[in-house]
Amino acid sequence: MLDDLVIALTYYSPYVSGLTNFARDVAEGLAERGKRVRVVTTRHDPSLPHEETINGVRVSRAPVLARFGKGVISPAFASMVREASTNARVLNLHLPMLEAGPVAALAKCPVVVTYHCDVSLPPGLLNAVQGKVIDASSRLAMRRAAAVAVTSEDYARESRLWPAIQPHMAAVPPPCRPVPPGTPRFRDGDGPHVGFLGRIVEEKGVEHLVDGFRALEDPSARLLIGGDFGNVAGGSVISRVRERIADDPRIKLLGFVPDEDLGDFYASLDVFALPSVNAFEAFGIVQVVAMLAGVPVLASDLPGVRIPVRETGFGIIVPPGDAAAITAGLRSLRDEPPVSNGTAAAKFSVPAVLDAFEALFEKHAR
Repeated sequence: MLDDLVIALTYYSPYVSGLTNFARDVAEGLAERGKRVRVVTTRHDPSLPHEETINGVRVSRAPVLARFGKGVISPAFASMVREASTNARVLNLHLPMLEAGPVAALAKCPVVVTYHCDVSLPPGLLNAVQGKVIDASSRLAMRRAAAVAVTSEDYARESRLWPAIQPHMAAVPPPCRPVPPGTPRFRDGDGPHVGFLGRIVEEKGVEHLVDGFRALEDPSARLLIGGDFGNVAGGSVISRVRERIADDPRIKLLGFVPDEDLGDFYASLDVFALPSVNAFEAFGIVQVVAMLAGVPVLASDLPGVRIPVRETGFGIIVPPGDAAAITAGLRSLRDEPPVSNGTAAAKFSVPAVLDAFEALFEKHAR
């Protein structure tokens, strides 16, 4: 019997990122609906098994030969995807991915690409070459694809790859799972509590949030920074963030916040901040999760990232990397907090997103 869907991506659960969570939620959601779903990924952590089943999804991991920046080198990965595609109705590639072009060309079934974001690496000759190679590979995959799913047309139109995306574009937001109601056990006093949740990496702009928060002249305010900085592809910027925090006792680094604590984390906040600074951030699922928990959002004015606030009105948009604008935005949300009108739940619910992806895959499956 053919697999209904094979999903291929470099990193998968238990690695945590917006991209991996996106793929996991689609895979597990469709498996729960009775679809035969297989994920082919890399064994980025050598302690992980080569094969296992996670919540109804068969997961196959290719061995990793070496690491290269944010990526891994796995010669077996492409051949494993090709083999899996011979027994699949449709192959879903999650990009950016170094091997995307060759993998799409070798696929033995229809291909649907999910394009998450443009690659944005620090300056340097090696990174510049890496970025161009990945872009070229993505373009090849898109030309081979029957459809290119993007999280928003707003992001896609500003992408370097827009000419390759446009002919077969399908705009589908990522699935945004609400967290269960929690208790505000992360709160420390009655002052306004601002929260961030995500990997402590370059594109998240956490140091700008720290600078903006520190300019708030409110001793009762708190900034809670949750996120992994010990096991991050490409390396963390935690040392820079700690330098910016200095000796401010109002700011707490929580480290990785496990799923079972997320309800309590969001219940402790008055504002959620997503201060991203470059095109590696294309949407920001965490900001919608905050909205679903009743927490207004301060988000950067970046393509795609601004869409949830723009479409719901539940928050404020500020220029990326602008600490003074972050300070002003936090003051505004503190003094005049907006009220949710339920738009986030209607637009970004998991069932609605799964319906859209199921229809997209069925349209192009063999």
